[in-house]
Amino acid sequence: MASAHLLAMFAPSIALPDANATFLMLLRWIHFLAGITWIGLLYFFNLVNVPFMKELDAPTKGKVVPSLMPHALWWFRWAAVVTVLAGLAYWGNIVAADARNGGAGIGTAMGSFFVIWTVTWALLYACLIPGKGALDKGPVLAVIYAIVIIIAAWLFLSWNNHGWESNRLLSIGIGGGIGWMMLLNVWGVIWRIQKRLIQWTRETAANATPMPEKSKCMARMAFLTSRANAFFSIPMLFFMGAASHYPMFGK
Repeated sequence: MASAHLLAMFAPSIALPDANATFLMLLRWIHFLAGITWIGLLYFFNLVNVPFMKELDAPTKGKVVPSLMPHALWWFRWAAVVTVLAGLAYWGNIVAADARNGGAGIGTAMGSFFVIWTVTWALLYACLIPGKGALDKGPVLAVIYAIVIIIAAWLFLSWNNHGWESNRLLSIGIGGGIGWMMLLNVWGVIWRIQKRLIQWTRETAANATPMPEKSKCMARMAFLTSRANAFFSIPMLFFMGAASHYPMFGK
């Protein structure tokens, strides 16, 4: 009897939440795990791999790139997909709950998210296409990108200003929107270019043929996009953290 009482004193109180709460926690856990993988590789590419590749001569690069990059980019691009899909599913639940409490529909929040941030991505991508002059300079692009993203965030907040939207909905709507653009950069720019560069590097090493002339412009575009994603991740992570811990918007 005494041992049972002693055991009860030190036994932790554990009560598992309901199925819906468990599902949402699973989504958040998947989102975090995939996000750590994605952003971790993004920082590896920008902080470690770029300066490392500059130190390699052509023969060594011909051996390293075809072996390293396909594997690293596989994890990179699919971690991005899982991160965004899990995040959208979780955010969609927040949107639905807020809309239900406000007696509204989810169409405006969800529709404005994809319209605003996809158009914003297209505008930023258009700045890369010339690939010369001022638009080939990182600082110039940084200023342009910052202005366009601030305008996009303001439009999203203005479009979703009905009084029922919570801070979580609005903050994730901005942070997740930046993440959505980062995903489009991964698949629409970085991977599209890198798979061709990898193939050309492999062929150059095998056949001693020169790299195509356009590879320089393509490599520059991929670099600028990857560097932009690295900087995008800073406000993206801020707004994700602010969703539950720093109420700036809504209620």
